[in-house]
Amino acid sequence: MSLSITVTNNVSSQTGAVESVVLVDGEVDVSNADQLRTVLDGRVEDAPTELVVDLSKVPYIDSTGIGVLVGAAHRAAEKNVRFEVANPQRNVERVLGLLGVSNDLNVRGA
Repeated sequence: MSLSITVTNNVSSQTGAVESVVLVDGEVDVSNADQLRTVLDGRVEDAPTELVVDLSKVPYIDSTGIGVLVGAAHRAAEKNVRFEVANPQRNVERVLGLLGVSNDLNVRGA
């Protein structure tokens, strides 16, 4: 299955804070995790104030994809960028919880 990734940036007119939202659409697995890694690494390097990865359209993520998210969260922390995973589908949220990475990823439900 193909993966579609859309990036939008929102700038607060009051604070100048930059929120970068990465909307992921499709299954994330070993065959396409590098595509997600490339996008997230690029966003972290641009050093927004906050990086939000929206998983509302991701029905499945494997351990490789979860590793990509955890790695991006750690790189974001090094750059003082707040990292958050938003709107994971129930089964994805469950896997993140079972693996104990929900807090590292600042998972926020729908």
